[in-house]
Amino acid sequence: MKSRTAAVLTVLCAATALTACGDDEPAPKGEQVPVTATDTSCEVTTTLFTPGTVTFAVTNRGQQATGVYVYGREGDGFTKVVAEVADVPAGRTGDLRATLATGSYEVACKPGRQGDGVRTRITVSDDGNVASAAAETAYDRAVAVELTGDTLTGADGLIAEPGEKLSLKVTNKTAGARTLYVLNPDGKRMAELKAEPNGTAETVVTLGAAGTWTLKVKGDGVAPVSKRLVVR
Repeated sequence: MKSRTAAVLTVLCAATALTACGDDEPAPKGEQVPVTATDTSCEVTTTLFTPGTVTFAVTNRGQQATGVYVYGREGDGFTKVVAEVADVPAGRTGDLRATLATGSYEVACKPGRQGDGVRTRITVSDDGNVASAAAETAYDRAVAVELTGDTLTGADGLIAEPGEKLSLKVTNKTAGARTLYVLNPDGKRMAELKAEPNGTAETVVTLGAAGTWTLKVKGDGVAPVSKRLVVR
C-alpha cells in the first residue's frame, strides 16, 4: 500500500501528538536541536534534518530519569542504535550527539530507562526537497479508536499489511487515564499512547512482520482490554 502524499504537510502535524510541528525547517548542520522529554512524551523541535552531525539538547521535565536514543532502520523496524545518552536525571539536561546520513530515524525517550520508549520519527534529506522526504514519514491509513468504560471500539476486524503505516488516534471517554499499547506478534511493545481522562493521543506506527499483533488498553482500576490486529 502506498503512502498518501496529498496534503502531506497538513497530515504531518495531525499524525502524532509526540512530534513538535509548525513551520518545520530542516535543522542546520552542527546545530543544537532541543528535545523535551517527559514521562509520556518526547518532543523534538524539528523532524527534518540535513546530513551531518547534530546535537540533541535534552531537557528532562519528567519525574523519572530518562534515556534518549537515536535509532536507525534495521530489518522491519527501527532497532539499530545510532547514538544514545543513557541517563538524563529528572529536572536535568544532557546532550546527545549523532552523525546522521540520509534516511529515516526515530528519536526515543525512555522514562525509567526501560522499554522501547516514546518515539518521534525524523527524516534526513540532502536533495533540498525536504517536503518530499517528509512525505515518506506520512501514514497509509488513519485508525480512530474510542475508549468507553471497559470497551475499545473502532479496531474490530482490523487487517493491515507488513510495512504499512497506521495513524492511530485514541479518544478516551473515561474519567481515568488510559494507555494503548501496540504489541508485535512476539509481544514486544512497538508503540505506547497515553490518553488523559476525556483526552486524545495520536501517533504513527509502522507495522513490521506478518502475524497477529495486539492493541491492548490498560488503566488503573480496570481490567485490560485487547483487540487483534492481523498483519498479512
